Amino acid sequence: MTENTASVSFPILVVEDNPVTRKILEKNLTRAGYHVSSMGNGREALEAFKDRFFPIVLSDWLMPDMDGIQLCRAIREKSLPGYVFFILLTSKDSKDDIVQGLNAGADDYLTKPVLAAELMARIRTGIRILELEKSLKSALEEIKTLSVTDPLTGCYNRRYLQVHLPKEIQRSRRYRRPLSIILCDIDHFKRINDTHGHTAGDKVLKSLAHRLAGLIRKDIDWVSRFGGEEFLLVFPETDCRSALRAAERLRKAIAEKAFDLDGRGVRVTASFGITGVEGHAFDEAISFDALISEADHHLYEAKKAGRNRARGAPYKENTGA
Repeated sequence: MTENTASVSFPILVVEDNPVTRKILEKNLTRAGYHVSSMGNGREALEAFKDRFFPIVLSDWLMPDMDGIQLCRAIREKSLPGYVFFILLTSKDSKDDIVQGLNAGADDYLTKPVLAAELMARIRTGIRILELEKSLKSALEEIKTLSVTDPLTGCYNRRYLQVHLPKEIQRSRRYRRPLSIILCDIDHFKRINDTHGHTAGDKVLKSLAHRLAGLIRKDIDWVSRFGGEEFLLVFPETDCRSALRAAERLRKAIAEKAFDLDGRGVRVTASFGITGVEGHAFDEAISFDALISEADHHLYEAKKAGRNRARGAPYKENTGA
């Protein structure tokens, strides 16, 4: 990241009760290309965070109403979208004072009167630390995403399913809302591998997962790889009848368009087992395993009836509960 880009990406909040000192700091920072906001005391600065996030704060120590130490502690206690690099401005230069400021959560300090060159050097140090924090946060997010993603198809993996489907069941039970699941299995997948090779089979799995994900409601429904050539789709806020219609739509989308395998069009079909619960009739006995077992039962019915079919019914109707 260039310095010009960094100056835009990391706006600075100057907190200084002395208007002359505040104006000098603003002028030096603005001249260097930084976006600067300023406040006269810590209380005003803390209020400013309600409307905007400032990754760098340059604050005087001694101020009326709320001083720099109190402001620093208050910022550290807030839940913010990123780290705040906090620099204390102080006329105190004893080691004990400096240690007190750092122990309060400050990252650095500058002794007044502030030299422009030293100010810029400290700001650049803060930006380097913030960039490292941003990179680390991004890397952790990527690791988190990879931990719940199937590496071949890009959809959620079995681990994600085992954590989040029980949460969907709990939410459905608590708020008396409907929930449905669809178990999808590719028909004669072994034949695809035997005829075209395992690489072709992998391409079919990836393409089918992409096709499924493109036909469900974004940020509401979700699809996970259940295992092998099976996928499990979760439809919150959806009764079984609506899920059956959705499964039929998915079935047709798979069957009607050939899959491209290196220029060869290969026809693939899939069978679907569907079940769902109505929130108002949710039984405590309905669990992760019970719901999946019921969907698997209907998937077996679809296979037995000739494949390339969707079969299902509400959970209660099939348990006799």
